[in-house]
Amino acid sequence: MEGPELTSLRGGNRKPHWVSLLGEYIVHILKFDGTCQFFLDHFLLGGSYMNLRGLLLVSLVFTALMTAGSRGQDAADKPFPVPEGAPLIENTRGLISRIAFGSCGNQNKSQPILKHVIEQKPDVFCYLGDNIYGDSRTLAVLRAKYLKLAEKSEFQALRSAMPLIATWDDHDYGENDSGKEYVLREESKRMFLEFFREPEGTQRRKRPGIYTSYVFAGNERRVQIIVLDTRSFRDQLAKNPRFGGEKSWKNDYHPDPNPEKTLLGKAQWEWLEAEFKQPADVRVIASSIQFAHEYNGYESWTNLPGEQAKLLDVLRRTKANGVVFISGDVHWGELSILNRDGLYPLYDVTSSGLTETWPSIEPNRNRFGDAVRENNFGLIEIDWEPMDPALSLQLIDIKGTIRVKKVVKLSELQAK
Repeated sequence: MEGPELTSLRGGNRKPHWVSLLGEYIVHILKFDGTCQFFLDHFLLGGSYMNLRGLLLVSLVFTALMTAGSRGQDAADKPFPVPEGAPLIENTRGLISRIAFGSCGNQNKSQPILKHVIEQKPDVFCYLGDNIYGDSRTLAVLRAKYLKLAEKSEFQALRSAMPLIATWDDHDYGENDSGKEYVLREESKRMFLEFFREPEGTQRRKRPGIYTSYVFAGNERRVQIIVLDTRSFRDQLAKNPRFGGEKSWKNDYHPDPNPEKTLLGKAQWEWLEAEFKQPADVRVIASSIQFAHEYNGYESWTNLPGEQAKLLDVLRRTKANGVVFISGDVHWGELSILNRDGLYPLYDVTSSGLTETWPSIEPNRNRFGDAVRENNFGLIEIDWEPMDPALSLQLIDIKGTIRVKKVVKLSELQAK
């Protein structure tokens, strides 16, 4: 176990004090009478989630409590360190041609793959969620885990080398598989935006959620990066029963046909349609969860098929050109291609994870090439020189080897 768990302690009429303990668990105080009795709940290990039931009796000298409390409070208030001169995305000017991205990086693990990201010299890096494994309803816990990532030498080197773009998924949002029901979503949002250095006064700070977009232009060409929020407004998914159910259902969830359920929420849908009406040659849609793959029972757009169909309809209606999805979440890498009537092929480059892997890979009839089991990151390289520019969609592994590559002409991504 690594990292502090911070919780408050009240003893009789005494004011709250902070207790810093080693390990990742929520501590509830049952009584304080010179001896502290603690109840352990929600034990976290490597991003997985399980419940413990048990009592831990701990005798603490009150002066020791005060010392630990001082350290805990300092950690809770400590600002996120930023290397001097680290570039901001708001200051990035001109047309870009190299977009790197990845997801699922555990702050407790080394992240050597970021060295290979830097070697590719991308113009920007996009974090696609599970940027930390926070999984807590205690804000001090979330902050301590962000601090651990911020202080990692690999992350500091990445932040120094290029501007960062980010969205979140469930674990950095704060709770496994959660949506709009997560009670600390506003507090978690403020911490997320602070960590990724969102300027004060932006629309992203003013409105609910963290969705946003960026445009990079030059030489009469435009790249638009659309960052979705698939957590803040999402209704609960339909869980599979433990026993029985349709034979086609597997793993955690099944498609829910309820037309009232939403993934993005009304305001984000209206914003997204307006974004598609903006001029752009290439549009990269950053979604924390997969869009174009075959249903596999894990979290993705396929669990709310009405919402997936709605996005396809919006693309048809707006005639938005040049759309490519990037996604994360699943702990393996793959390139999916979705073909639907009235649309050009939709590519979804899933890069996961920077530190995490999964013991098995789900079938995917939409997959191009092989899946990547090892740690990986994604890269979109745009060659603007030809009259018909080309996009190279890549997945690169922990050794810096290109494992998946698909070249797509921009003329192939034009509205029908």
